[in-house]
Amino acid sequence: MGRPLLLLLTEGQVSDYKGARNLIERLPRAKELLADRGYDADWFRNELKEKGISPCIPPRKHRKEPAPYDEVLYKQRHRIENMFGRIKDWRRVATRYDRCAHTFFSTILIAATCCYYLD
Repeated sequence: MGRPLLLLLTEGQVSDYKGARNLIERLPRAKELLADRGYDADWFRNELKEKGISPCIPPRKHRKEPAPYDEVLYKQRHRIENMFGRIKDWRRVATRYDRCAHTFFSTILIAATCCYYLD
């Protein structure tokens, strides 16, 4: 439905798939997981398959053997981008006024709650 299920705030220089390592155990039951190229790692794909989740992640361009993915399903990823765009409608989130990570993350959670769960 395009709603955030899990949110994790990482440092700016942390790669996507390293942040995913912290969330993999908390993933809800799902058939597929849509993600962008930043999450393309063999260990991540294998962990998803062990949980019974089919990864829909386009391969990175430098891969010698590109991993297959469902291109039609991947087009639904726009919902994820729309979710981030809707949360960034909150000026405080978009401009990151807060210096402390916990305060900024709290603002993101309040924005997500107001945007998606209070309707």
